[in-house]
Amino acid sequence: MRKILMILCSLISLAKAQEAINLYQDSIPNAADKAQALLEKNIPKLFTYTPDKNTAKNIAVLVIPGGGYSHIAMDHEGHAVAKELVKNGYSAYVLQYRLPSPNIMRDKSIGPLQDAQRAMQLIRSSNPQLKKVGVIGFSAGGHLASTLMTKFKKAYIANPSHVSLRPDFAGLIYPVISMENDVTHKGSRINLIGENPSEELVRLFSSNLQVSPEVCPAFFVHAKDDTAVPIENSYRMMAGLDRVNVPNTLYVFDEGGHGFGLINKTSEKKWFDAFLSWLSTLN
Repeated sequence: MRKILMILCSLISLAKAQEAINLYQDSIPNAADKAQALLEKNIPKLFTYTPDKNTAKNIAVLVIPGGGYSHIAMDHEGHAVAKELVKNGYSAYVLQYRLPSPNIMRDKSIGPLQDAQRAMQLIRSSNPQLKKVGVIGFSAGGHLASTLMTKFKKAYIANPSHVSLRPDFAGLIYPVISMENDVTHKGSRINLIGENPSEELVRLFSSNLQVSPEVCPAFFVHAKDDTAVPIENSYRMMAGLDRVNVPNTLYVFDEGGHGFGLINKTSEKKWFDAFLSWLSTLN
């Protein structure tokens, strides 16, 4: 009986997150000079999941949940994903990023990216033994992940030690990619860059138009019947990666719609297993 209890305790600890840490120890960059910016709900955080040392692969994954840049789906696109990663030997970090708003930041378009870059910086500087640090993002979190992928050359945060902000790999799960009118998720676009953004802003935050040969390999998951974020978003990003010879692959469902997280209930296929297999092939 005691042995069984020890095993159960071990499994519980395996999937347990440490207490969330604040992303910024001092002032938050780009914060508006308003009391609302300092409310607890607007303080960006990082939740840490650590695998058992006997199974650890020395690879970390930054998990970015979606929510249309209006809320954050922390459970089924965040903590649930981290628990699966840690079971398979990966360290996982779930990002609770600031939602873009002029009430809490001076430039709302770069606020989430600053938090994603800071998360990468913090993960790498705190864990120099890691072989790789990647990212997986869902829906609008996929947009943030793809923005992190493509904008790593410019630090939107203080980075005096020049810590690499480039992910080594990316999982983009039913991602918002483009801010272009014909395919974008309009709620995400309005929340991030406004109702009437300039052509320059649209281009700057359309990740398919920001690809360079140095960006990391990417694994896409999308359902053909996704009406919230059309699969054309993934197709356009893949075309951009193909143009510069960056490896990428798509795991496609015929059905499933949008926002299914780890489990697409319309199919017996498990995309997460395919994602883990893909990870194992990366050099």
